Amino acid sequence: MIQRLYDWAMSLAVHRHALWALAMISFIESSVFPIPPDIILIPMVLAARDQAWRIALVCTVASVLGGLGGYGIGYFLFETVGQPLVDFYGYGAKFADFQGYYNEWGAWIVGGAGLTPFPYKVVTIASGVTHLDPVVFTIASVISRGLRFFIVAGLLWYFGEPIRSFIEKNLGVLATLFFALLFGGFILIKFVI
Repeated sequence: MIQRLYDWAMSLAVHRHALWALAMISFIESSVFPIPPDIILIPMVLAARDQAWRIALVCTVASVLGGLGGYGIGYFLFETVGQPLVDFYGYGAKFADFQGYYNEWGAWIVGGAGLTPFPYKVVTIASGVTHLDPVVFTIASVISRGLRFFIVAGLLWYFGEPIRSFIEKNLGVLATLFFALLFGGFILIKFVI
């Protein structure tokens, strides 16, 4: 099954609408979608290394715009849309405690979540709920998301075919590690929030 998903992602990576698909996934991942855009970013860069910087830029811009959408959910729609999303992910009970500390450390929280497997969408919504300064939020998002996606693209661009061979030979282990990190991010939230 993982091999089929990888093959699908590789075929999508060379599709003429691949950048639009990446932009869409990057955008919605930043506010509601649970799967990070890396699952398409990585095969896209591996399939078209000469486009690595463009791919990373599209991913970054769409992710930050999606993050602003998540911020808007928290700011304008928390009671009707944001709270059910937070509850869906199981973080409603501890969310109120989290709000008190949030604005003091907001830029660092956004920056950390933008770089790590920590679910960025929770931070985008929390930033809106707590009314974190939108300029601080945007700058922290651009820096952290940009670093994350450009570092991934840069490593894939630089190492190219050996990285692709490594991924294809170790797909099962890497997929398990990826999902463990993703799941670990959600578990971490349970204990932090």
